[in-house]
Amino acid sequence: MCGIVGYVGRAKAAPILLDGLRRLEYRGYDSAGLAVVNGRHELQTRKCAGRIAALAKLMVKKPVSGSFGVSHTRWATHGKVTNENAHPHFDASGKLALVHNGVIENYQTLREELISGGDTNFRSETDTEVLAHLIGKLYDESCATTVDTPQKKAHMLEAVRAALQRVIGTYGIALIHSDVPEFMIGARRGSPLVLGVGKGENFLASDVSAIVAYTRDAVYLNDFDVVAVDREKFEISSLAGETGDHQVSKVEFTAEDIKKGDYAHYMLKEIFEQPGTVRDAMRGRLSPEECTARLGGLNMTPPQLRDVGRIILTGCGTALHAGRVGEYLIEALANIPTEVEYASEFRHRNTPLTRETLVFTISQSGETADTLGALRESRRKGFRTLGICNNVASTIARESDGGVYMHAGPEIGVAATKSFTSQVVILTLIGLLFGRMRTLSTAEGSRIIESLEALPEQIETVLKLSDQIKEIAKKYADVTGMLFFGRQFNFPIALEGALKMKEITYLFAEGHPSAELKHGIIALIRPDLPSVFIAPDDGVFSKNLNNIEQVKARKGPVIALTSGNGASQLKTLANEIVTLPEAPDCVMPVLSVIPLQLLAYHLAVELRRDVDKPRNLAKSVTVE
Repeated sequence: MCGIVGYVGRAKAAPILLDGLRRLEYRGYDSAGLAVVNGRHELQTRKCAGRIAALAKLMVKKPVSGSFGVSHTRWATHGKVTNENAHPHFDASGKLALVHNGVIENYQTLREELISGGDTNFRSETDTEVLAHLIGKLYDESCATTVDTPQKKAHMLEAVRAALQRVIGTYGIALIHSDVPEFMIGARRGSPLVLGVGKGENFLASDVSAIVAYTRDAVYLNDFDVVAVDREKFEISSLAGETGDHQVSKVEFTAEDIKKGDYAHYMLKEIFEQPGTVRDAMRGRLSPEECTARLGGLNMTPPQLRDVGRIILTGCGTALHAGRVGEYLIEALANIPTEVEYASEFRHRNTPLTRETLVFTISQSGETADTLGALRESRRKGFRTLGICNNVASTIARESDGGVYMHAGPEIGVAATKSFTSQVVILTLIGLLFGRMRTLSTAEGSRIIESLEALPEQIETVLKLSDQIKEIAKKYADVTGMLFFGRQFNFPIALEGALKMKEITYLFAEGHPSAELKHGIIALIRPDLPSVFIAPDDGVFSKNLNNIEQVKARKGPVIALTSGNGASQLKTLANEIVTLPEAPDCVMPVLSVIPLQLLAYHLAVELRRDVDKPRNLAKSVTVE
């Protein structure tokens, strides 16, 4: 969601801050700004509603100088999208600048207290400004007679701790003060913040991708950490002032990994990376000799795995749809009752959980607020809770009891693509592991492994259909919406296809089980509303065929994804046929989702949408 970049060092701060913000554009935002302190201890601020390009133009007209500062891209929560509501925000003196991700739930109470104490100099509608005023007030009260810089730093740190102890809500913050040179403070609770460690310079960022061009040494802060940073050193402590050890990690990817290369959009690049990312999701995890999967990261012994009697899969958006595929996979392969829960609902309802329940939380970023909340609720109740995520240093990875990393590399496009197929592959491995410990024979396990090993090459075959799908997109560029249908393993793919269409084309789209067509949905069928059917040549193909005939009888256009002999049987029914490689039911979802990713992409391009930065969306949703 919102992005934070902070810098203290010897270089000019503004270009580094701007570059970092550009690297965070994919997170979604509606305004941008920065604050830099110059050599005369003056706080210089530039901010505006709109894109980072607008901020860059403003800075050409009104440049700033200085070697330490903070910057931000805002996704509006409290207050409209205006220049005044853009970050950074300031205290009453105008000397303290603060950027903030998250939500201060008790900001109104704090604001009223500050006003009653005589502080009426509020310039925005945001909750963030209230926090800036509170920290500034506490600092000014404690620092009234202090002139020594080390003492000022200590007072500033204590003011931040004292203010945050009064806060209800979530935050990732970075702040500077013009009277405290070359010094920056960061803190987090529920919203990610990472410290970048350099030589003679240090950084703060909400996402390591913002600073990976400058350093690959990072410390991922925990909830309730407060970090004090200057050029040469940093110190991390708790809100209570206690210090402890924090590991400096190596960032796994480089700045080159987050470039588009020759692709027009990140989304297209990431769609075409899927042969490699699927291969990486399986790398070292298949055992052809034992006909099973090896997932040591689950941190569970064979007896503990055998004792699992129920599985809960929880996530949001695309991760939830991957979980829905996982439900079919695990029940089919392992015969373990499996349920999928919206992470946003899981922790707010009293879901009955039996003692043998195992919970998986699924999140590409490992920072999704609702999914993190579900993880914490599950662990609070004493259930073993595992993570499936892409970021080995994320909060979910660190707080879970174990899990499986996706190894998909950075995903910049807001519309998730390669992370979805990696998640589905990992859930297939989980189903295989549990299945082989129960009823799955060696022959069946071997066949599943063979089909998984064939996937990367089959994905490459599917990607060659991109030009055909592009022509289909052009043909249907004038429609007002689409319906998506699938059965069994491919019903969640219908949901995911509809979500991709909504996310980047802004068209009406719905996904349904094919058999639900006649239970009300058929009323929507008309000549200007295409239906996309995922109908591989499998055990329910004839059922899908019947539903397609019902749509055609009502003059509804049909785009069909099929395999094997399906194309010949659909020749006189479907308006468009996309033929996929033949594959078993358990791996077909990975193949069938890719044409839907491409269909949404090409249609969005045809409609001239901003594919990588779709309106109102954020890549990582770190607030509720």
